Amino acid sequence: MNLFSDIRDLVISCLDAMVGEGVLPAALGFDAVAVEPPRDPAHGDMATNAAMVLAKPAGQPPRAIAEALAERLMADPRISSAEVAGPGFLNLRLADAVWQGVIATALEAGTGYGRSTMGQGRRVNVEFVSANPTGPMHVGHTRGAVVGDALCNLLVFAGYDVTREYYINDGGAQVDVLARSAYERYREAHGLSPEIAEGLYPGEYLIEVGEALKAEFGAQFLDQPESVWLEPIRDFATARMMAMIRDDLAALGVTMDVYSSEKALYGTGRIEAAIERLRGLGLIYTGTLEPPKGKTPEDWEPREQTLFRSTAHGDDVDRPIMKSDGSWTYFAPDIAYHHDKISRGYDMLIDIFGADHGGYVKRMKAAVSALSDGRVPLDIKLIQLVKLYKNGEPFKMSKRAGTFVTLRDVVEMVGADVTRFVMLTRKNDATLDFDFDKVLEQSRDNPVFYVQYANARVHSVLRKAGEVGLDLADTRADLARLDHEAELALMRKLAQWPRIVELAARTQEPHRVAGYLSELAAEFHGLWNKGNDLPALRFVQEGDPATTQAKIALARATSVVISAGLAILGVTPVQEMR
Repeated sequence: MNLFSDIRDLVISCLDAMVGEGVLPAALGFDAVAVEPPRDPAHGDMATNAAMVLAKPAGQPPRAIAEALAERLMADPRISSAEVAGPGFLNLRLADAVWQGVIATALEAGTGYGRSTMGQGRRVNVEFVSANPTGPMHVGHTRGAVVGDALCNLLVFAGYDVTREYYINDGGAQVDVLARSAYERYREAHGLSPEIAEGLYPGEYLIEVGEALKAEFGAQFLDQPESVWLEPIRDFATARMMAMIRDDLAALGVTMDVYSSEKALYGTGRIEAAIERLRGLGLIYTGTLEPPKGKTPEDWEPREQTLFRSTAHGDDVDRPIMKSDGSWTYFAPDIAYHHDKISRGYDMLIDIFGADHGGYVKRMKAAVSALSDGRVPLDIKLIQLVKLYKNGEPFKMSKRAGTFVTLRDVVEMVGADVTRFVMLTRKNDATLDFDFDKVLEQSRDNPVFYVQYANARVHSVLRKAGEVGLDLADTRADLARLDHEAELALMRKLAQWPRIVELAARTQEPHRVAGYLSELAAEFHGLWNKGNDLPALRFVQEGDPATTQAKIALARATSVVISAGLAILGVTPVQEMR
């Protein structure tokens, strides 16, 4: 049940009646009519813009439309008041029974409360993480993994059919660098001094790979030219790195459905097929690009290249797909990879990239638009940096990785649940500060503690209710007993959950769920604290089992929503704080 959708349906029904009565002209479109929480809760429970958006097409003053609409809305028992504000906004207050009914709905649906059919089973491919298989994942990959996984959970909850996919970048020069780095650790495993030249990967994680290479190949590659050992060591080291990455993701609670290999695109005709598809559309040509911005004619050498006419699909400039030596650019296999995803029948593609890939957004969107004839939308989310702090100072390096803090470092220091929640407290395109001390402190300034504490308090209430003899198996409750404004405020917040799910899914912004949970926790803690001064607001009313049963129902409904929201974030709700 989405109460906001229900009231919007009521508004549309009243508008249809006004058209039928001749109060409004026929053929009006109601798509822009919205029912939302007002910016100031003091103005009411809900507000509609109906009169404002219909005034111009109807040729009537907005206040006149709002007053006529208010009169019809008041005929519905769910509406206790409908007041026209300003130039024509309509503020609504709902009867207490409506809010009390939200409790019953939430308890009946359980953690499925708020689940939506908005997605209608449409197939969505979400590609995320896709870290180069050259070492352990760093903290930036951690945020991308959390955002991607939570987005997938959110879309599934909203009715989409979602595939989680990881694209293994194992076809570029970086895996050759990995092989050369691993070879030095292989030599080290044989008692030789490794030569970690500039440009190689210095991390200690490759010591284990060197030992494994020794166990697998013995001494057969010692003193051999690179042409002999490069390919087998590259394949072996890449496989070991991907095993490490899978383990890292598992530690964070992330499991992929599909792993796709860039290397598998080469020599199979799949790159050529994708380019031929574009060529058949007249989008491949031989030409010379203009000098890049900032270049002067003296340091620019124009040369003919094979180009993709990406400007035909919204890009700023056309893009090279083949180098002058006949080899593919990095862009070509990416085109082929997305061509493959389109061929698998997805209705929508989502890519989650690091912020340093911002220049890739328009060209990839252009390629997908061209390859799918505009049928399959591609949305690209950029993950901004994570700034780490400990003891008030920037925290920058992991000895094992050599140059950065790893995903494992973060999870081992604070745990997967804390890591995931904190990574979702800001929108993906905003820089995030991650303070190892603050994310573990037990205060209302720590959002993950504050939300978990609310859930733990619910379970403490249930334990106390059981101790005083309340039959917790009896779910019947007279919810009309819950009429204090603080209780109604919590119910109103619970009623927003289905709306938040659809809004977050529509905008593809899982951080909205974390923000909502913080607000819900604040309402619950506020009610709890008021009980310290007003005994009638305490959840357990000794000697009054009927009122206690109603209050317990409200607490349980709060836990249901917190648990559902945390599940989307990939966080386990706790029943007791330690």
